[in-house]
Amino acid sequence: MQINPSINGWIEKFIQQHALDIVTYDTNESFFKACQKSGLIYGYVVNYHLKNDIEDTKWDAEEKMKVGFLATLLALFQSQKLDSKTAFLNELLSFYDQISKGKFSFLNLVLPQSNSYQKLESIINERLQTNDNILTKNFTHIVTNSMLYIDVLAFEYYIKNKSISIDFFKNLERKCLALIMFSLNVKKHKSEYDIMLLKMFENSLRYSKVSKINNHEIIDVVFEGNRSELESLYLYEIAHMTLLSDGVVYENEQVFLSEFALKLGLNKINQNTGYELVEFINKNKNNLPFYNLNHPVKQFYTNTQDNIAKLVSRNKTRLLKELSESKELVKLLGKSTQNELSFEEKKKVKKQLLDICKSIPSLTIFLLPGGGLLLPILIKFIPQLLPSAFNENLKD
Repeated sequence: MQINPSINGWIEKFIQQHALDIVTYDTNESFFKACQKSGLIYGYVVNYHLKNDIEDTKWDAEEKMKVGFLATLLALFQSQKLDSKTAFLNELLSFYDQISKGKFSFLNLVLPQSNSYQKLESIINERLQTNDNILTKNFTHIVTNSMLYIDVLAFEYYIKNKSISIDFFKNLERKCLALIMFSLNVKKHKSEYDIMLLKMFENSLRYSKVSKINNHEIIDVVFEGNRSELESLYLYEIAHMTLLSDGVVYENEQVFLSEFALKLGLNKINQNTGYELVEFINKNKNNLPFYNLNHPVKQFYTNTQDNIAKLVSRNKTRLLKELSESKELVKLLGKSTQNELSFEEKKKVKKQLLDICKSIPSLTIFLLPGGGLLLPILIKFIPQLLPSAFNENLKD
């Protein structure tokens, strides 16, 4: 029976038809390698931990991500010597209810007749942050999906400990960000887009607020607390992905990766750490947001600029009216085209621009999670599209 991951009931169909076909892995290493080959870690799913192929030619990337995410959680559960479908559903629902502090229990109220499958569909939709708006959808695919594997590691922790808190997510997100920062410092050739990449990861955080990490503290943050073998493998992969964002790992970067693997307690030769990423890129680079011909952030900005330019143009009259009531903002934006603004000035610009966006329905996109990342593009177009307003106000 054909499965449509965009229609209610798809999880029940998938589990009924394919649960027995899910591969059971004997070691954490074999499970992680399968996760690499599936593509979930890289934000682009190509297989589903199944012994046999599944018909997915009609699924889009988002639908494949849904199924790949579910299949990975199921494969992890079964690899822990647990194979009851009912137990899997109950454990997964309980897991998400704990980390959301009861947030998902509201489904029992609004969907009292819904079963566990339907509740899980709602949760997976929320975790993938599905959104039809083109700006946030591009941002979601490039950033949020790449961090989705943290849910897998958290579920592993929950299965072993029967309990979990938000602190697990906060700590692991902090480790990932610190590791990206450290890896970027190691990079032989850095560009402005590498810094933007870090900003995009910062904006993808679900549970943590970005706090400044001093350079001498970065590596200590990465090694804070205890780690499972799967977490160590994932941290290594984060470092490798960061260094490979330009398509090349230089000699000094390879030395760093080898030393990092040893510190994580990984046997690089036996676990073949790193090879799977390169192989996956070579097979799927045309479809990978991180590893196609353009730098991922550059591509994101290029695709987004046209959409924001249209938004500004369509709302030109309303923007002009709002800007005319904020001479301080106009002067600061004008100044930004000539000189670097101070930290306090940047805060004023952000606050006042977001206030304007609140009053213009079409611009509320900038108020959504991650929308702040788009403000520099908005700032870029305002003086270009409204030169008369700027000239007038700058004379005052």
